[in-house]
Amino acid sequence: MPIAFVFPGQGSQAIGMGRELAAAFAPAREVFEAVDETLKQNLSRLMFEGPIEELTLTANAQPALMAVSMAVMRVLELEGGFDLKSRVALVAGHSLGEYSALAAAQTFDVATAARLLRLRGEAMQKAVPAGLGAMAALLGAEMAQAQDICARAAAGPEGEHEVVESANDNGGGQVVISGHRAAVERAVALAKAEGVKRAMLLPVSAPFHCALMAPAADAMAEALALAELRPPLVPVIANVTAAKATDPAEIRELLVRQVTGTVRWRECIGTMLELGCDRFVEIGSGKVLSGLMKRLAPEAQASAVGSPADIEAFLASL
Repeated sequence: MPIAFVFPGQGSQAIGMGRELAAAFAPAREVFEAVDETLKQNLSRLMFEGPIEELTLTANAQPALMAVSMAVMRVLELEGGFDLKSRVALVAGHSLGEYSALAAAQTFDVATAARLLRLRGEAMQKAVPAGLGAMAALLGAEMAQAQDICARAAAGPEGEHEVVESANDNGGGQVVISGHRAAVERAVALAKAEGVKRAMLLPVSAPFHCALMAPAADAMAEALALAELRPPLVPVIANVTAAKATDPAEIRELLVRQVTGTVRWRECIGTMLELGCDRFVEIGSGKVLSGLMKRLAPEAQASAVGSPADIEAFLASL
């Protein structure tokens, strides 16, 4: 049963994430200490104790979620004797989770991932002035319908063009759109008028994965050009292409494109299914991706590994 490891993105953060891992396993504590030291911040205490408002800030949530995923990986490897290269066929991550997937596959180390994600979070936050952008979820809309709605909503009342684009194609009739607030609001109104089941603005701090993030993409291009990347131990399925990537130069380019590009998660899962994976294991905080799998591929086996009990159950299942 070929296994794919998938890594969660923003929205999976929760107070207390990683706390049980740190209490139970030295390798997990070492990951959290390494991230704290790299960022010169007691991020682990923020993860364990809150407040949630501070943890949810993009610049904190991104490295924090990667840290929990990598803590699980280190425990699997060092305590469970788990070997990614021989046991896992493919890795993928949702948005920032792509960095976690690449760190798990040893394209870069935990410290490099933490630095890149802190910069990514800060650059995304700075790219658009507060209040100018927005994101919305269209539930019950397929990708083609969402793209058509965005194309019509991009025209402003005075005929000016505003940005509104598909940010995440999560599958199962769940598409997230992103762009200028007024254009996103027009898209929500259009979606409701067309009978989309639910269309609602999301409580996010910036309009991720759209053209308005171009300044953040430029910042990541500079940072990634200086970072050391190695070929991953197993192929990564990239967000923006939904195809395998193994070349470090290509991975750099894909991570830059990902900042403004659509997270093609539905297609990523489809690619992994086509390549023979029928068991999907979500590594890190929460169960968002394993929940999506029930709609995307009900025939596949999906589980989440984020706690000591989860780790024990997963290792016992091998």
